Amino acid sequence: MSEINVRQATAAEAGRIAGFNRAMAMETEGLALDEQTVASGVVALLGHPERGFYLVAEINGAMAGCIKVHFEWTAWRNKMFWWIGSCYVKPEYRGCDVHGAIYRKLEELAAREGNICGFRSYVHQDDVQGQRVYRGLGMAEKQFLVFEDMR
Repeated sequence: MSEINVRQATAAEAGRIAGFNRAMAMETEGLALDEQTVASGVVALLGHPERGFYLVAEINGAMAGCIKVHFEWTAWRNKMFWWIGSCYVKPEYRGCDVHGAIYRKLEELAAREGNICGFRSYVHQDDVQGQRVYRGLGMAEKQFLVFEDMR
């Protein structure tokens, strides 16, 4: 297996990342996201690093996967949680430790940042593979439920 290179995404990669986001939504929730809306959303995040960032993983120069990280300040800890979302690995790279490589890079970045108290993520209740990946990375399921009011 070739080495996995993980780095922050660039604006030039927004289209590929948006495609990964759409593929992930279809695979995990059967949800067909609007192409233009997702593309605009990825561009908006990449243009505002105060909101978050994307990490991409490459194998032999090809983008193999990505994750989105956005921020939540917690007064309880006087630090920041990094929320992990939009995790996607192309099918041909699954089982090659792409998520593990991305997670190790995330740990490295958080240690360098210094004010990160932890990582959080949500996974659809039917996404058994996603749950398996997170458990394999050492993340634990918590007792919180997520509620929303879509507007």
